[in-house]
Amino acid sequence: MKKFSLDNLKVWVPGSNGMVSSAIIKKLKTENCKIITSTRNQLDLTDKVKVFEFYKSNQPDVVILSAAKVGGIHANNTYPVDFLLENLFIQNNIISGAHNFSVKKLLFLGSSCIYPKNIDDPISEDHLLTGSLEETNEWYAVAKISGIKLCQAYQKQYNSNFISAMPTNLYGPNDNFHPLNSHVPAALLLKFHNAKINDEPFVTVWGSGKPKREFLYVDDLADACLYLLKNYNGIQPINVGTGEDISIKDFAAKIKNIVGYKGELKFDKSKPDGTMRKRLNISKLNNLGWKYKVSLDQGLKLFYEWFSENVNV
Repeated sequence: MKKFSLDNLKVWVPGSNGMVSSAIIKKLKTENCKIITSTRNQLDLTDKVKVFEFYKSNQPDVVILSAAKVGGIHANNTYPVDFLLENLFIQNNIISGAHNFSVKKLLFLGSSCIYPKNIDDPISEDHLLTGSLEETNEWYAVAKISGIKLCQAYQKQYNSNFISAMPTNLYGPNDNFHPLNSHVPAALLLKFHNAKINDEPFVTVWGSGKPKREFLYVDDLADACLYLLKNYNGIQPINVGTGEDISIKDFAAKIKNIVGYKGELKFDKSKPDGTMRKRLNISKLNNLGWKYKVSLDQGLKLFYEWFSENVNV
């Protein structure tokens, strides 16, 4: 395939102050392109009229859609309507708008949670829609699957250059640190930091600690996004990850050490574990020529350095 160039193009990154969006913007600054941003306060992505007005005024050539309503197990269980509707509105408005306003290329970011529970490890792209979803985040997953399918539909019906990628679990600067609505890395970092500051004797982690998860530093995802924009036009979504996983117990111990917390680590087995193992098969992306660069230890240190300088707790 002919390599897609970002030179002199206008690239829109909706939801520009989120973890993924801000990492993508940082990476785009190394390219010869014009970056168009819009924060949640500047543009309500669930409002179709306002989104289409934004397209008309700014005329982007490329769209990288990572903006979404996100959260952990608790948030998905508590706000199923919000997770389903808000994400469907955001996706439908931006993807249909990209077609209506002749965007040259769109990258939609799904999530590894879209895959069925209890499937073979590692999880390949072909596993999509082959079984039941994990109940703890099915609302978010259904919305993300719809976004992937909408990109495929535009490719099929209009030959639009709309591609999709499925990142594994992410962590890094500008993550959400809400004690109930955050993902595992941010939630654990905050817990251990607060326990250290308050000299608490122990920290309790949800679940048994036995499930294994794969984690990718957000700057690596941003790098992969630009690589895919330039080198991939396929209709099938593509996994983005490290291909390596770690138990939540060992992951928590790494964060405990990096934060410098000296207390005890406990596990609340009454809380749900979710899928026991979730590691992506990243051979498709590796075969395209991309591989992650930031190790887990290095990434967690960078994450805590950023947290210490930027988050007031």
